[in-house]
Amino acid sequence: MPLLYPARALPTGDVRASSGVSGNFAVGSLATDVAAARGIVQTGEMPSGAAATTFARGALVSAAVAPGFAPYVGARVGIGERFEAGVAYTGRAGHIDIRRSFDWGDTSLSVGLGVTVPIYGDSYTSTSSAIDLQYVHGYGADIPVLIGWQSAARVYMVWAGLRAGYDHLDVSGLSSEPGAIPSSESLSGDRFYGGGVVGFAAGFRHVHAALELDAAFQSVSGTFTQTTGATNASASGFSLVPAGVVWFTF
Repeated sequence: MPLLYPARALPTGDVRASSGVSGNFAVGSLATDVAAARGIVQTGEMPSGAAATTFARGALVSAAVAPGFAPYVGARVGIGERFEAGVAYTGRAGHIDIRRSFDWGDTSLSVGLGVTVPIYGDSYTSTSSAIDLQYVHGYGADIPVLIGWQSAARVYMVWAGLRAGYDHLDVSGLSSEPGAIPSSESLSGDRFYGGGVVGFAAGFRHVHAALELDAAFQSVSGTFTQTTGATNASASGFSLVPAGVVWFTF
């Protein structure tokens, strides 16, 4: 999920609420994996052998990377000593974090720690992938490091940085057949990712518009389990996450 905040933490007691939209795009080999799994789903047959591996790879990408669009809402508050806490929701997952910024004039460096929880019964993931992921759940953590600059009166803000993280997820009752009810199939996987983020915001006083682009290398591995046995699979590649929101600061 996108960060959508600048490098400088809010002053003590200030609150920033944001609302907008974000998109996850699996590109290159990750997009190919999802398309191949979608083709297997459309056959209406239980995947086996090489097809089971192909399906598992695409299902892992669908669950972990969650290609598609989703709303974004969030809120952040300055909690003192240049610390800031935040909470966000994208329709795919919930995220809470805390960070500390170090300021020098108009320039800032911030280091944070976040925790992510995929949303159980995520309708956005399932409708975008043609693979039933209504039963996804798990946990994750990420560490973002940002450097940024803001103009006088915070009319303009720019930021860039690095971000790394880990997620574990499980999908119980995963279905490989269109319209099928939850079955004994399940999917379990782990994702490691790392990449960069750039962002820009412009506005005046209490209202800003912000745009951000995250790019990351994703590595996902896990196990697809059926009544006939378990299939191990892995996938790796790049993803892009563009996002845009409106900030309200008070």
